[in-house]
Amino acid sequence: MTLRTFHLPDVGEGLTEADIVSWKVKTGDTVAVNDVIVEIETAKSLVELPSPYAGTVSALLVQEGQTVEVGAPIISVSAGAQAEPGIAQPGAPMTPAPVPAPAADDEQPSASLTGTGPKADAVKRRPRVQRPSPGREAPAAVPETNVPRPGPLPRTAAEPASAAATVPDTTVPGAAASESRVPGVAAAGAAVQESLNRLLQRVLAKPPVRKAAKDLGINLADVPATGVDGEVTKQDLISYQAQRESEQAAADTFWKPARKPQEMRIERIPVKGVRRATAKAMVESAFTAPHVSIFVDVDASRTMEFVQRLKASRDFEGIKVSPLLILAKAVIWAAARNPSVNATWAGEEILVKHFMNLGIAAATPRGLMVPNIKDAQDLSLKELAVALNSLATTARAGKTPPADMQGGTLTVTNIGALGIDTGTPIINPGEVAIVAFGTIKQKPWVVGGAVVPRWVTTLGGSFDHRVVDGDLSARFMADVASILEEPALLLD
Repeated sequence: MTLRTFHLPDVGEGLTEADIVSWKVKTGDTVAVNDVIVEIETAKSLVELPSPYAGTVSALLVQEGQTVEVGAPIISVSAGAQAEPGIAQPGAPMTPAPVPAPAADDEQPSASLTGTGPKADAVKRRPRVQRPSPGREAPAAVPETNVPRPGPLPRTAAEPASAAATVPDTTVPGAAASESRVPGVAAAGAAVQESLNRLLQRVLAKPPVRKAAKDLGINLADVPATGVDGEVTKQDLISYQAQRESEQAAADTFWKPARKPQEMRIERIPVKGVRRATAKAMVESAFTAPHVSIFVDVDASRTMEFVQRLKASRDFEGIKVSPLLILAKAVIWAAARNPSVNATWAGEEILVKHFMNLGIAAATPRGLMVPNIKDAQDLSLKELAVALNSLATTARAGKTPPADMQGGTLTVTNIGALGIDTGTPIINPGEVAIVAFGTIKQKPWVVGGAVVPRWVTTLGGSFDHRVVDGDLSARFMADVASILEEPALLLD
């Protein structure tokens, strides 16, 4: 029997890692060559990997949700007799044991108090009950030796001995009985009682614990104490805070009713795959390329009329047509007139592309993706419409191949689809220009000296000022606007 191990391949240019989304097989399954065995997510898209071997799945070497570097082993397949599930073949790596689920949030100590470490991990939720210290009863009162008690009060010359005897010598409240006979007895008794009350109510705790409780807004008297002589320890405070956070999580909130105590009010979403790649690229672009943005309002009434005519045309039957199609064609046309906006800054030189790989920013459930239409300058209006529809459908399904995410030269982002008038887009890395297409809606517009309702949109463009200066960016945006104002110019 031959045991073969399949290593994660590089499914795109320059990719170094991928996330295991879901396994399509399990240990003991029989697979043939080219059977889909796993779905992975790269920085570009979702990809299904076929098996390069035929045989029986011996072991799944990584778990779903795990990030794996290119070249790492992910599955082993034995050629020959079927392997028994759960029993590794000789020389085969064992299937990793499942990672234990993390403890529920109500069992986690407060990070503000513990940081990390084995002691912090061992802290568990404790019930709110007063526990006596080991070897002694719970302190219901201060020990007698620590409580100051007044002795017999001195008699005055005018007072008989029997009167002095009426003042109790064991408890403070009895001093009130002689208030009318001995001046100052009531005040002395009140002072002693106040001192006694303070002593009884004061919670024992070290200064760092008191400060932590103050910072957290916790009354130390509410914290069950387990230290010597009823002292509130740091671990007591940690347990109380964890219990309080759990109770808060279990309560209904503005966002949703709580279903489980473990459901905290802060949702944690791992940053990986497309979102991680997008975040890295946008930060790099924003702080590397000096952006300059300009905006222009456009009367797109004739574009709207043109779109309606295309929808009614038999040539476009069954093809979705929108104003984005006209904008895409306008960008291609304007870039041909201003070639430097379709370029790349390479440090020592500027690479002007004499072809257009038009990127279309697409919002998907997996994050922002920018697939591009290759050689868009060679497509007719109908072919461009078909390409746009195919690109959008594939992106929303998360099936965009890595090749379609590479090599873009200029990008369009349709923020108008979300009802936004305009914005300041960030340039896609490797490019020097991006155009934002705002919503089209009727607004008052001056035509021939009269104010009339027209379909108006706002275009926003961002440019890398190392390549595209103010004059060039203005001319490019003016050319794009001219097509939206009069699509017939495309016939020239």
